[in-house]
Amino acid sequence: MFRSLKYRNFKLFFYGQSISLIGTWMQKTAVSWLVYRLTDSAMLLGLVAFVSLIPSLILSPYAGSLIDRNNKYKILLITQVISMMQAGALAAIIYFQFYNIPIIIGLSLLQGIINAFDVTCRQSLMVEMVEDKTDLPNAIALNSTMANLARIVGPAIAGVILSTFGEDFCFVGNFVSYIPVLICLLMMKLNLTVIPHAQKSIWRELEDGFKYISSDKDLSSMIVMIGISSLFVIPFNTLMPIFAKDLFHGNAGTFSWFESAAGLGSVVSAMYLANLKSAKPLMKITIIASAIFGLSLVFMSYSSILPIALIFMALSGVGMMAQTSAINTYIQTHAIPEMRGRAISYYVMAYQGMIPIGSLLIGWAAHAFGPRLAVCIAGLIGLLATGLFFLYQTKRAGKPITGLLFKS
Repeated sequence: MFRSLKYRNFKLFFYGQSISLIGTWMQKTAVSWLVYRLTDSAMLLGLVAFVSLIPSLILSPYAGSLIDRNNKYKILLITQVISMMQAGALAAIIYFQFYNIPIIIGLSLLQGIINAFDVTCRQSLMVEMVEDKTDLPNAIALNSTMANLARIVGPAIAGVILSTFGEDFCFVGNFVSYIPVLICLLMMKLNLTVIPHAQKSIWRELEDGFKYISSDKDLSSMIVMIGISSLFVIPFNTLMPIFAKDLFHGNAGTFSWFESAAGLGSVVSAMYLANLKSAKPLMKITIIASAIFGLSLVFMSYSSILPIALIFMALSGVGMMAQTSAINTYIQTHAIPEMRGRAISYYVMAYQGMIPIGSLLIGWAAHAFGPRLAVCIAGLIGLLATGLFFLYQTKRAGKPITGLLFKS
């Protein structure tokens, strides 16, 4: 399971990001709780999620072209330094109790702009950290495991800190967490070869990337699937403060339980994916995981007992993690090297770029129909999308329906 850690560069990346992502989730939990505590507004919860992710929808294809023609390592260093400065600014205004919602939204937008480049760069750099490419799926799965362990640990720590010390400690903690990741990045020794490009404009390269993705039916169908999920299903997370505070009459600790339950389920999926010997079953895993994700949301939406709701929240983490990681791994292992950055950028655009629009939609749906029905609708849409994706792949493969699921 841990075979990718034998590569020095990936090991340094893994350890640095492990600490940094805990800080990121502490801040994410604290921002959601702070905004809802100050405003009691589901729409503002959706707005904060919207501005932190919408830049990925607009900028990711441009970021992919930029990364394909430049040194990925240098770009990653720059994005991490700017992220640390943004975290420091947010920590300062909360520490001095300058609770200004527009400024918090503005800093969330800045982080979203940084992430449009940072996430695409980190994903495309993964190939360069693993010398034996057969270990790439394992490295991607380990990276996802680390990210989802942070999703458990970060909110859990944030829940304790929020109820004991206050929001400001969470924001300061995120700022400090960037120090080890920068140290690890500076210790890495990467021999990067920038693939030479003809003298094309960035816009022509954007066009070439789109033509490549659209011509590969497997890649394009995977990206469409994650796009639908990110638009209508994954944003259910936006409503978890409402579930914790209003439906289950809890506090910040209750909210962290929901986040940690989803993270725990995600780790189970990531460990399974890390033990895969090949990338062959990724299509089958995508279908099964998407079905689990949709079903768990339908059942969780009307669970009236907290432990049962947390069980279905954990199952949603199983499905969501397996779906997103399987699609990510598939794209990284199937895209040709000179188009990998652009292929990953379209994944990031469909994944992170659609979530903010979905956050606004589910915030509106919760306001209009109530949070339970909004989450139920999200789950039903996920199941419908899974069924359509399954039928499309079955038709393309020319196999009977059972053949796609029970044969790798």
